[in-house]
Amino acid sequence: MSAGANLSVTDLRRAARHPVDFHVFAEHFTRGDVNFHVCNLSAHGFMIDNAADLQRGDRVMIRLPVVGRIEAYVIWMIDSRAGFQFERIIRFDALMEMLDRLQPNPRLRRKR
Repeated sequence: MSAGANLSVTDLRRAARHPVDFHVFAEHFTRGDVNFHVCNLSAHGFMIDNAADLQRGDRVMIRLPVVGRIEAYVIWMIDSRAGFQFERIIRFDALMEMLDRLQPNPRLRRKR
């Protein structure tokens, strides 16, 4: 039996990504608290640009504005970047409210 992530949706790279500049402490399930810099976000996941010692399938718990605590799994790693998939999809209204808080510059926001 595999100890890695068992995700129902494996490739959602066509999902709209929104640029953000958000620092968060993630609870890594074996290494404890880890500081992440989230640089983009979608309803399905997020990307960090300061990944260190992560492996595909690693689980973390992060706290996002509006959404609260949510679990995510490492889907891919390239150099110092890592892509995570949320364990559940964030509702559209919660995503838009969260982006309003995380993107204070209205020029970064997508047209709704």
